[in-house]
Amino acid sequence: MLDLTHPQTQHSPRLTIIRAMRVETKTIPNATLGAFCEENHVALMHSCTHALMHTSRGVLDGLTFATKDVFHIAGSRTGFGNPDWIRTHSAEKTTAPVVKSLLDAGADMLGRTLTDELAYSLSGENFHYGTPINSAAPDRIPGGSSNGSAAAVSGQVVDFALGTDCGGSVRLPAIYCGIMGIRPTHNRITTDGVIPFAPSFDVIGWFASDATIFEEVGSVLLDQPAMSLDVKRLIIAKDTFSLVDSSVNEVLKPIIKSLVDKFELTKEINVSQDRLAHWFEIFRTIQGSEIWANRKQWIKEFHPVFGPGIRERLEWASTIDSQTISWAHSEYVEINNYLTNLLEPDEILCLPTSPRVAPLSGTETNTLEIVYRTQAMNLLCIAGLGGLPQISLPRVTQGGLPLGLSFIGAPGSDMNLLALAVNLVSQPSF
Repeated sequence: MLDLTHPQTQHSPRLTIIRAMRVETKTIPNATLGAFCEENHVALMHSCTHALMHTSRGVLDGLTFATKDVFHIAGSRTGFGNPDWIRTHSAEKTTAPVVKSLLDAGADMLGRTLTDELAYSLSGENFHYGTPINSAAPDRIPGGSSNGSAAAVSGQVVDFALGTDCGGSVRLPAIYCGIMGIRPTHNRITTDGVIPFAPSFDVIGWFASDATIFEEVGSVLLDQPAMSLDVKRLIIAKDTFSLVDSSVNEVLKPIIKSLVDKFELTKEINVSQDRLAHWFEIFRTIQGSEIWANRKQWIKEFHPVFGPGIRERLEWASTIDSQTISWAHSEYVEINNYLTNLLEPDEILCLPTSPRVAPLSGTETNTLEIVYRTQAMNLLCIAGLGGLPQISLPRVTQGGLPLGLSFIGAPGSDMNLLALAVNLVSQPSF
């Protein structure tokens, strides 16, 4: 057993109003949220390099953002949620292209945000750096691994924030923190300049609390203009709702009805043919094998210290044998082909993002793993296995705690999903 202890664009009216209300003076984010990195903090306004200065004005002019601590920034060390990682890595020579795109569009980066260790968790609780405050539910975890980015947006410290999503690291914290999040089509946005996790599933996503900003960030990162909503059919993934806590289903029923009433054509399907648990096993096997392949040399060389949950997860990943990996990849090809061809460009699949509301901070590790992480990933693995875009939209509450739904689209339908977000959140019935 391995030792793992140790050109100027026309703004929308809504966005113009938002900017008119914004205070011009930018300040360092409020540290009390615990969302931002301190050990390797980088903020645009305090940067000593001109490489981070936005060079033009664009659709994001006047907006602020933050980046998960997996994006490389020239002249600074990327932390990856672990002090031993910072200690054993040098400053980066280049800045991630996705960060440059946002800066060139006029946005200001206020800083780096915390992530779970090696991005290998969905809880948002970092053994070394603490847990960012979930402003939507302060006694609850924010979700991870893009925990700091979600917390910064939920706490209104920034207008939007970058995260990464492999097994749900944008979508789940978005729901827990009561904001919008997106997992784009796989390989739609370059991951150059981002620490790899499990490349078969890794994507760059983002958070926002305002739908117009959510969409405008997408137009920059996807290099595609906003579009009119084009959805002809709503498909309810009925088998996914069978995994949801009964009390949550009761809260979601009215919103599902409002959606069914909104679309002329709707149908229900058993999206997985009752194989969600099997799908998750395929996903976690490939994910774990790729994580271990990317990190084993560093772990063996430096013996980093990992917190509870992360340590055990890596230990398990180290035991996945080649035969199991081969089997998982064979199954994955079949599942991916099915999901890739499941939806037409004008169809969307509706499902819950999470089986239940965010757990209380300090929830025991085994409970987090079995009751929350594993069950949530039975839902979250669907888009990952298909390489499909998915948005997570909060809209209702259970006892004051955020809940919501997800929508999956066909490959490349990212801007249509963002148009859907703008359309739905503007309606009181949703």
